[in-house]
Amino acid sequence: MTDLVRLELGQVAHLELDNPPMNLITDQLLTELDAALSTLEAAAPGDVRAVVVTGAGDRAFSAGVHTATFLDLDPAAARAFIERLRDCLALVRTSPLPTAAVVNGYCLGAAFELALACDVRLSTADSMFGLPEVKVGIPSVIDAALLPSHVGLSMAKEMILTGDPVPAAELHRLGLLNRIAPADRLAAETADLLARITRHTAVVLASQKRLFEIWQNRPLTDAIADSVEEFASVFAHPETIEQIRRYQS
Repeated sequence: MTDLVRLELGQVAHLELDNPPMNLITDQLLTELDAALSTLEAAAPGDVRAVVVTGAGDRAFSAGVHTATFLDLDPAAARAFIERLRDCLALVRTSPLPTAAVVNGYCLGAAFELALACDVRLSTADSMFGLPEVKVGIPSVIDAALLPSHVGLSMAKEMILTGDPVPAAELHRLGLLNRIAPADRLAAETADLLARITRHTAVVLASQKRLFEIWQNRPLTDAIADSVEEFASVFAHPETIEQIRRYQS
């Protein structure tokens, strides 16, 4: 059986969805994606500094979940499936490692939610993004909840309620995409952005990522209080003082 998810470990790990022609998410792919993310989570500190998530080929990052997956679902089976997907995307969103979604082609449905769960997003200018679930008769859920904070509530409602795809150039203008580039420049742009992120200590990056999650989920006063604790906690690590000394010199 061909692997549908390929993981290449390194200082910048590469996780590739490979289910041609559109890299659709199936039960098998979801199982392999969860296993790959668990491998990254278990990697020794320092072995991996960042993760690139992409799709094989030039047609799609992924066109989302294969619609055949939904045909035989009853409420209990639907809950079990979406909980699996929720937990898998949570591994991406809450990873201590910086994550980058790199898109060339279509990025739809759950795959768009995977891209939203990543820290940064890069794309070719002619790629298309969307949440077409409403056209299938099901709602957009889980990490689609991140969309309003990127594009505003009005645009998020338009995208979700119409189900229509939106070109990368428009989402770059709205601030959802960090970079757009020609396909032959996408890897170089990704490497440049991740180099600027990973030059910082792993301790501070993990701390800042925890704070992003806190800021998105807690009231302002609680988030500020948690920020105080997070600030104090980084001083338990020798590399914090070492970095401060390097920065002074």
